[in-house]
Amino acid sequence: MKKVENMLIANNKKIKFHYQIVKTIECGIILLGSEIKSLKNKHVNFSDSYATLKNGEIFLIGLNIEPFNFATHENHDRNRIRKLLLHKKEINKITKILVQQRLTLIPIKIYLKKNFIKILIGIVKGKFLNDKRQAIKKRDANIATSRILKNYNYK
Repeated sequence: MKKVENMLIANNKKIKFHYQIVKTIECGIILLGSEIKSLKNKHVNFSDSYATLKNGEIFLIGLNIEPFNFATHENHDRNRIRKLLLHKKEINKITKILVQQRLTLIPIKIYLKKNFIKILIGIVKGKFLNDKRQAIKKRDANIATSRILKNYNYK
């Protein structure tokens, strides 16, 4: 079987609009066999998923992985709580940052890295409505200027 070096499985597109990313951390995740096959088929949904700290460990809550079609009767629960794999030092750093600055952990993307499923989680701070409006204005201005430049063949 051919090894896949890096393959993007899913990306949380709205995270940059709703949150300001302070720091990102790559971590592993504990999955079942049917979940891995379903992820490789890109049957995953990020909406309303977040990570939380419990008893010195980090768990991912709300990640919706669809059941694999060709699995046996012992298929996985689509919304079960999944444990993230991090070193103790990394967990301690994350807890200090989260407690001191009152931030949250949100998954940014899921990808394959040397046949291992990895999750990029971000320590994020929520944006206010005014910040979101400014981001929309900036995006619309960029689109308008790119249209004008395209019409005049400037690239």
